[in-house]
Amino acid sequence: MAEAIISPGVFTRENDQSFIQQQPTQAGAAIIGPTAKGPVEEPTVVTSYSDYKNKFGAVIKSGSNNYTYFTSIAAYNYFNQGGDSLLVTRVTSGTFTSATSTAISSSAGASSQPAFVLATISKGVEQNSSSSIPDNLSSSQALPSGSSDNLRWEITQRDTGSGNFTLTIRRGNDTLNEKVVLETWSNLSMDPYSPNYVAKVIGDQRKTLKADSSGNLYLQLTGSYSNNSRYVYVSAVNNATPNYFDNNGNVKTHYTASLPKIQSGTFEAATGDPFAPDGSGANKGGADWYENISGTTSTNIQGLNAFEYTSSINLLKNKDEYQFNTLVVPGLIAKQTGTSAAALSSVLSTAVERGDFLAVIDTVAYGTSNINTVVTEAQTINNSYATTYWPWLQVEDPDLGRLVWVPASVMIPSVYAFNDRNAEAWFAPAGLNRGSLPTVIRTERTLQKADRDTLYAGNVNPIATFPNTGVVVFGQKTLQKKASALDRVNVRRLLIELKNYIGQLANNLVFEQNTTATRNSFLAQVNPYLESVQQRQGLYAFRVIMDDSNNTPDVIDRNQLVGQIFLQPTRTAEFIVLDFNVLPTGAEFPS
Repeated sequence: MAEAIISPGVFTRENDQSFIQQQPTQAGAAIIGPTAKGPVEEPTVVTSYSDYKNKFGAVIKSGSNNYTYFTSIAAYNYFNQGGDSLLVTRVTSGTFTSATSTAISSSAGASSQPAFVLATISKGVEQNSSSSIPDNLSSSQALPSGSSDNLRWEITQRDTGSGNFTLTIRRGNDTLNEKVVLETWSNLSMDPYSPNYVAKVIGDQRKTLKADSSGNLYLQLTGSYSNNSRYVYVSAVNNATPNYFDNNGNVKTHYTASLPKIQSGTFEAATGDPFAPDGSGANKGGADWYENISGTTSTNIQGLNAFEYTSSINLLKNKDEYQFNTLVVPGLIAKQTGTSAAALSSVLSTAVERGDFLAVIDTVAYGTSNINTVVTEAQTINNSYATTYWPWLQVEDPDLGRLVWVPASVMIPSVYAFNDRNAEAWFAPAGLNRGSLPTVIRTERTLQKADRDTLYAGNVNPIATFPNTGVVVFGQKTLQKKASALDRVNVRRLLIELKNYIGQLANNLVFEQNTTATRNSFLAQVNPYLESVQQRQGLYAFRVIMDDSNNTPDVIDRNQLVGQIFLQPTRTAEFIVLDFNVLPTGAEFPS
């Protein structure tokens, strides 16, 4: 898609000249979906599965059963196969707010207001825990409604001589005898001029989803100090102690009562329950899970309606703020009617608009027995920034320990992660060497050679099962209909990698002098990089032109600097032909 050249910036353009006559890295993937807890509609980077569980949880209860979301299973397998970072955007139904700390009291004589107030970064009712008993402890010293997903706070030390105190954040289901301390913040101060000011050390920033006059979504940041805590932020400081010491270095005694006393408490008043009855009275406890997600409806997808994905998808249009090379939205199925198809259409248009990630989508629901139906649905899409795989897969849920069915998009980011860790982004993430799915138990359907042929001819990447080998991704086509180099995943990911890297180099040229020296500086960086890609089997050949031939006086007068990059991507060997020739005895072998 062409970009209008209006405001200053780098414009990467792509000219596909590889069409066949008749006869795309940024590290990390992104996933949009529901989670057990965490910030809502706020893209958040996690760097390991334990980090994911700390921020987004895993197991949730719907009705009388426990479940995990596709988001969690995808994250587990992605990191298990070598992924280094994952951008997670939590989707919810309804309004979700943070929980706030029960009163953090000052000592006698101080204001009746809490000394300061904490709020949870995670939003939703799962952040609330009981505060109906003295000191928030039962006789067993455990919270009646505490869980591993909510929190409690404790002031463990207070020193009026220094004006400092210690705050710990604990897990909601621990006890005083067996504390599970998640974070400890020592030597905190209520003095806003101190480097240890409580809001400065812990952080006081929060993000709110907003829309501008044109309907573009963005996150509005409020607060002064970056959040250092993984769990809470300071939402208010009521009893500040500015300049706790006088000019002689003595404590101002009227401030000592402002310090929080030694105590403990919980968090409360959060709103937002994904399985509460909705406005129509329908009980979302009856949500569809795993293989029961229907291909004919876009409601109750793991407790969500498909339209609830839309704002999160639109938020990721900001390529300056959010960078990733793969996007999955497991649970949304192209063949679903109504809003699910609309949400996936937004994913596809965003992929083209950004031009720097590959969207992995699912076309049909579990139980689709007719391969022609799978192909027909894939043929409704023509997009080199999208790809699809089939069939559904059975895996062991890492947190529940039971076997569940998941769409292929849940597992494909893990294949890409393994491919990139062991080879390069421009290698095919398929085949026995790089396309293995070691955590998959079995596929919904074992594909014969004829089945794989039908699927691949229709741009659906088959997931095959081979004896003594297991389950393997056995295709790497994009959903582009016209035959060209860009109808292959490895070439699309090569282009994504090159555009991201070279685009970052070009950022340094914006507002520089449009002279030969500037152009030569760019060429001196780009040519060696492309040579290294060529040496690493990404390119057959390349040429970069940025000189007087494409930077004529009229181009320069328009304040443009033009470069042309010609690429011949390396193709993969997908069709191996071996001729076995039987010769009579004594015949000579051809030289």
